[in-house]
Amino acid sequence: MKTELYIDGAFVPAAAGGHFPAINPATETAFAEVAAGQAEDIDRAVRAARRAFDSGVWSGLGGSGRAAVLRKIAQGIKVRVDDIAALETRDNGKPLPEAVWDIEDAAFCFDYYADLAEAAEARGDTRLDVGDERFESRIRREPAGVVGAITPWNFPMLMAVWKVAPALAAGCTIVLKPSELCSMSCVELARIIDAAGVPPGVFNLVTGFGPDAGAPLSEHPLVDKLAFTGSVPTGRKVMQAASGGIRTVSLELGGKSPFIIFNDCDLEKAVEWILFGIFWNKGEVCSATSRILVQRALYPRLLERLKQAAEAITIGPGDQDGVKLGPVVARSQYDKIMGFLERARTSGAKLITGGRRPDGFAKGYYIQPTVFADVPLDAEIWREEIFGPVVCVNPFDTEAEAISLANDSPYGLAGAVMSDDLERCDRVAAKLRAGIIWVNCSQPTFTQAPWGGFKSSGIGRELGQAGYDAYLETKQITRFDHGCDWGWYLGGDDPQ
Repeated sequence: MKTELYIDGAFVPAAAGGHFPAINPATETAFAEVAAGQAEDIDRAVRAARRAFDSGVWSGLGGSGRAAVLRKIAQGIKVRVDDIAALETRDNGKPLPEAVWDIEDAAFCFDYYADLAEAAEARGDTRLDVGDERFESRIRREPAGVVGAITPWNFPMLMAVWKVAPALAAGCTIVLKPSELCSMSCVELARIIDAAGVPPGVFNLVTGFGPDAGAPLSEHPLVDKLAFTGSVPTGRKVMQAASGGIRTVSLELGGKSPFIIFNDCDLEKAVEWILFGIFWNKGEVCSATSRILVQRALYPRLLERLKQAAEAITIGPGDQDGVKLGPVVARSQYDKIMGFLERARTSGAKLITGGRRPDGFAKGYYIQPTVFADVPLDAEIWREEIFGPVVCVNPFDTEAEAISLANDSPYGLAGAVMSDDLERCDRVAAKLRAGIIWVNCSQPTFTQAPWGGFKSSGIGRELGQAGYDAYLETKQITRFDHGCDWGWYLGGDDPQ
């Protein structure tokens, strides 16, 4: 199977004709050939998006017109949930039930932003009282223009939809560049969008490598807004490229999220949420609660139970029933995580369980669920994002100490706190320096709620109303409502 790019309403080969393999991480074998777009393809896609935006063919539909098309896209995803999920499992390695939930969420996201587009049209402009009856002033929200979106491999379709759905709902046109490690479900998204009747040029897909396609998209002068999800180093490059053209940018970057657990917690509930917070999606989650802080009296019992639970997790190919932990996405990611684990052995941290390839898996990028304890606070595994099934656990004594340890990080995407004392949970949540805080849970994500972080974890917010507003510009329109009797330069009264 060979894929093509989707540019200006048509599936077309890459200009240079190249492809790269899509690798199944469970078998290490190729199952498809993905079109390798380059700068020439990006230029064609951006120019198509520019023409479509400037023509008004999409923004001119109004919110209700766009909403109708977005609901067709949502329905197109719903009828294909199972086969798209199976494709994502093959491409990414995640367990199939997780992939199903992701694709269902993607469909809901289109429906949700269809509703917001209709609501925005119904509200219309916002009228202002400027304190001078001679003037009428109002605020109008208009689409930002051409969007360049660069998306990651951990939730391939869902992370793309987090950008595509609100951008289209707002009236923007878009060029999507998904990760080269997991592009296949985004190709299917392009097919669904095409079948829904989105006008040519409004949505464009260019698959390819970062330097060849992502960098030219970031630097293209006809792009009005850049939206990126990925690593901090790449996000920094995207931001630098945006600054060259003075364009708006949204960045959703890495995390090293803390999870504070107090003595009064139910042990089984605490362990369950720890497992979900780090081993869901193989730990390939930007918000993963990978730093666990446990109050000292509970610490020994929790470590013992966490070890037992981690060792009981079923590992295997994501398409097998009962599997809870699939292979990590690619050889490059496997080698990166194994490098972290090798260096951790000399850091002074105590390996509780895991730390190597599981027995019985000669092929595939499998890594055991791994738990480290008593981790030095300056250790690499405590401070740096690993993006894999690796969790670090340390004790604390007081609430103030836990908050201090939790906030001692360059990241600020998410954080969690668990206690039966809800007043204490509220105090801690208020003091954690992160954009997403979970109380007595970890990782629930809702399309209706804003998503984004503090510090090095990013700029701006996705999802919710904020995710829609991110693709709008604000325009002030002020009208003088008293004919031509201003007279400031022709001898009239002082307008003040």
